[in-house]
Amino acid sequence: MLGLTQNYITPYALAMKASTTQIGLLSSIPSAAMVFTQLFAPRLAEKAGSRKSFILPAAFLHCLMWLPILLIPYIFPSQQIWWLIAFVTLGTAFDSLSMAPWSSMMADLVPGEVRGRYFSSRNRISGLVAMIFSFIAGGILQVLTNNTFLGFSIIFAGALVSRFFSVYFLSQMYEPPAVVPKSKQQDILKLSRTLNSTNVGRFILYCAFINFTVYLAGPFFSVYMLRDLKFSYLTYVIIGSTASLVTLLCMPYWGKRIDRFGNIKVLKITSLIIPLVPILWLVSANVYYLCFAQVVSGFAWAGFNLATSIFLYDAAPSENRTRYIALNNALMYGGISLGALLGGIIAPHMPTIKQSSLLTMFLLSGLARLAIVFIFTPRISEVRQVPKVNTKELLLSGINPDELKSLPDATLKSINKLWRNRHH
Repeated sequence: MLGLTQNYITPYALAMKASTTQIGLLSSIPSAAMVFTQLFAPRLAEKAGSRKSFILPAAFLHCLMWLPILLIPYIFPSQQIWWLIAFVTLGTAFDSLSMAPWSSMMADLVPGEVRGRYFSSRNRISGLVAMIFSFIAGGILQVLTNNTFLGFSIIFAGALVSRFFSVYFLSQMYEPPAVVPKSKQQDILKLSRTLNSTNVGRFILYCAFINFTVYLAGPFFSVYMLRDLKFSYLTYVIIGSTASLVTLLCMPYWGKRIDRFGNIKVLKITSLIIPLVPILWLVSANVYYLCFAQVVSGFAWAGFNLATSIFLYDAAPSENRTRYIALNNALMYGGISLGALLGGIIAPHMPTIKQSSLLTMFLLSGLARLAIVFIFTPRISEVRQVPKVNTKELLLSGINPDELKSLPDATLKSINKLWRNRHH
């Protein structure tokens, strides 16, 4: 589903003649909806009785929303972009309801000592499938250049079917018993007031601000390639898939280092590379050069995304984990919403670089990312006991395979316990 949609909603909007400001709204309004759903998701999941019984209906409703999205060109002759924003917002809201309960369930399923390897392997599989179907979608649009809306309808129909099968496999997952809190769980709003005074809180704030700076430019790379540079859909897919391919290749590399040396060292290294990514786009519009920029992007984001997701599992107290995950998601998508909204508003009025105001936004985004990195990363510390290592050793030295294969006894016991519980 992701391969058929994540790189194609913006091109779909551009086919509807969306403006730069409307592209910003297409990212910001659904993200704003996610903020509100995250605030209520933990309490609603608790009332449902189990996490899985709450996840499945939300995922099924998300699945159904691809139907009106693919039918927009045929049932709405005018104001199509606004209908697209409305349906994408609804679909995003349904999808986001399941995020915190799903993450909480996965944190209970996967022992902490192997999360780096497990999630790197999982992300490689899902990323490979997404990349393959992204190429398929790009090929469909290339073949149907003279009937673009038919092409989009076909790929979004594929997304609907794919999401339906994902709901089925979610229904087959084992749900471990949730940790029973020893004391009354804290309200999300109360947790938010202590963010700046706790390690996990400062991490959540960092993720929120870094996403704000990323999405000052994030929604407009597609616009820059398809509208300003007038790339074909196939060229657009190749450039976008370069980052995805590098991310797939780098997942095991980062996963092993996270398991061995912890999340924060990887987070700090990749956080210094991420500000460079949008700035690289100012140098040249050559396709081969932009593919190189995407190589840098894929390498950095593979480590950053893996480290941030696993660190939250490690750092959030188990009795309030679902609420911390929901709070992190709410602030993260709040940052995305505000960044995309601000970017969409100011981009048309920015001075140009090489006749493009979007390049100015890329520069602004890179500098803002760098500022956030220097403000927040020194204030976040590792929560696991890991050996000290300098940057050169972490990046260049090999890791003993035998050491990675051997699991602590506590981990083996936790795996065996989960397996026994599954059969009970």
